[in-house]
Amino acid sequence: MILKASQRGGGRELATHLMKEENEHIELHEMRGFIANDLQGAFDEAHAISKATKCKQYLFSLSLNPPAHEQVATPAFIRAADKVEKHLGLENQPRAIVFHEKEGRRHAHVVWSRIGIEDDKLKAVNLPFYKRRLTELSKELYLEHGWKLPDGHRDPSLRDPTNFGLVEWQQALRAGRDPREIKQVFQSAWQHSDSAKALNAALSEHGFMLARGDRRGFVAVDYRGEVYSLTRYAGVKTKEVKQRLGDPEKLPSVDETKATFKKRITPNLNKLIKQQKQNHRAQKSILQEKVFTLAKQQKLTRQALGKRQQKERELFQHHNAAQTRRGLAGVWDFLSGKTVQHKKEAQFKEWQLTKEHQLEKDSIIFSQLEERQKLLKENRRVNLKQKEEKKRLHLAVTKVMDSKDKTMSRHQKNLSEKLHIK
Repeated sequence: MILKASQRGGGRELATHLMKEENEHIELHEMRGFIANDLQGAFDEAHAISKATKCKQYLFSLSLNPPAHEQVATPAFIRAADKVEKHLGLENQPRAIVFHEKEGRRHAHVVWSRIGIEDDKLKAVNLPFYKRRLTELSKELYLEHGWKLPDGHRDPSLRDPTNFGLVEWQQALRAGRDPREIKQVFQSAWQHSDSAKALNAALSEHGFMLARGDRRGFVAVDYRGEVYSLTRYAGVKTKEVKQRLGDPEKLPSVDETKATFKKRITPNLNKLIKQQKQNHRAQKSILQEKVFTLAKQQKLTRQALGKRQQKERELFQHHNAAQTRRGLAGVWDFLSGKTVQHKKEAQFKEWQLTKEHQLEKDSIIFSQLEERQKLLKENRRVNLKQKEEKKRLHLAVTKVMDSKDKTMSRHQKNLSEKLHIK
């Protein structure tokens, strides 16, 4: 399992986040060591107790994420949480466990109160090097379950090779492109170009044009008006760019480049771009409705199971109470040891019933996760299809841009057939 954790305050915000309805299924599985039986009240308790110390980050929050393709039973999550608290010295600390399910995946969140009693004094549990310890434990859990180790566990140098910043992700999302794809385009174009003219030609094949930035020297602009830093996306230094491309003043400004795009991309092409967006939104909307309907059906199934299991527990408790004799017979049973024996047998049967209920619940959860994963596969197919359609659109835009005036109308006439837009 991938283990991610942090020391933090803000219990109210954390409780709200963990119980957010954006997840398809939420289960508050365990509340240990708190008086309250809800997250909000429990974290308020931890905060109130922390006031007797100088600790500001009075909670330790951990997420446990198994591989996407693995079905992990509830007891395995609990064992992992137990191992974590043993490794970090959080044993017997109050804790809460919440399960989340989204897009066919199930993961858990465990939150401990760090405030404990040491030498009859309230004191926060110290957690030195907890990230390194969790990394070691994560690798141990992968090996224990026989899962394929992720690249980061095999070789630290293989972790997150693209290393995108927030700005790049947001920019790529606005443009409807994968940021990894954008970086590859820029890096490949840079490697195969020895001048500004050659670089502009290489970028134009993917719908970009070189321009003069206000502050960043050389930039690239796409037909939607998004501006990309050449040094950031190509992964080169400013000095190297100037040596190869020369003076950026020879290039048109960003506004001039946008105007060129606007002039060359005809109203008919804009209409096709808009129509493609609408088609993609409609496809996404249909999938989202399927997800919503399935989640609603699954919740009803789980509620029915919960009610049935609760009834079985109540019947068991009623039957157990009926087996206990009262009066003189009850006194005799107590003196002869039958009461103790009966109590042990009842506890064992109750443990068996609880275990059976958990297995039954996990079985339904796994079945529902498979249903959700089928929808996830459908969503991936749609995403792949839409990505290919966007690529075709980018290529079509490039062809129109590079066309001479006498051939432009011919490209536009055949554009709808190439894009398969109705």
